Formats: sequence, structure tokens, C-alpha cells
Amino acid sequence: MGNRYDIGMQTRRKVLGDAHVDKAEASKATFDAPFQSMITEGAWGTLWSDDTIPHRERSMLTLALLAATGNFEEIPMHIRATQNTGATPQDVLQAFMHVAVYAGVPKANHAIKLAKQTYAELGVDI
Repeated sequence: MGNRYDIGMQTRRKVLGDAHVDKAEASKATFDAPFQSMITEGAWGTLWSDDTIPHRERSMLTLALLAATGNFEEIPMHIRATQNTGATPQDVLQAFMHVAVYAGVPKANHAIKLAKQTYAELGVDI
């Protein structure tokens, strides 16, 4: 799997946490193993491992892009990851406010709802 995979797995664990990655790895099947490798090498081993943009900013970018494109399923996972990246709830709110202006209020509204639910589950006072 190579160095990019190993680097990606380290970064993935740093950002998402061991529990999340262990759960994902345990549910990996032969069918989706190539997809999981691609994500680990590409998203985590190349993009998230590049230190040009700090993880805090990558979190905000990722959350804004997920909301702007209507990919709401992964927002809670990336909200949880902010505990490891340093993006504060206020940072996340600002990212979603940008979504409201540039991609639409309904998308931002739904993303904020998901963020509030996830922060409540985490016991984060917002």
C-alpha cells in the first residue's frame, strides 16, 4: 500500500481519532477495500497531510464544502474531528455563514442544525 497509505492512516487517526478509524477499518470488506485505500492515500495521505494549510483551516474548508454541496452525512464526523483539529464552534459557525451567503441559506441552516446536535452529543457548550 505504500508510504502514502501509511502517512494517510497516521493523519486520518490524528484528525478523526483512533476509535473512528478502528470502527471504519473493522467494517471494511473486500468490496470497498480499494475505495478505503483511495481515500486514505488521496484525501488523508495527500491532501490532509500537506502542511500548507493547517488542520484547523482544513476542518473549516471541509465543513463549508460539505454543506455547500449538500453532503450533510459527513458533517457530524467532521464536527467531531474539530476536537482534534482546533477549529472552534465559532470557527465552524463562520464557515457555515459563508455557506449561507455563497451557497444558500437552507444548506447553511441544515449544517448548523447538524453541528448543534453533534456538539450537544459531545457535551460541548455552544
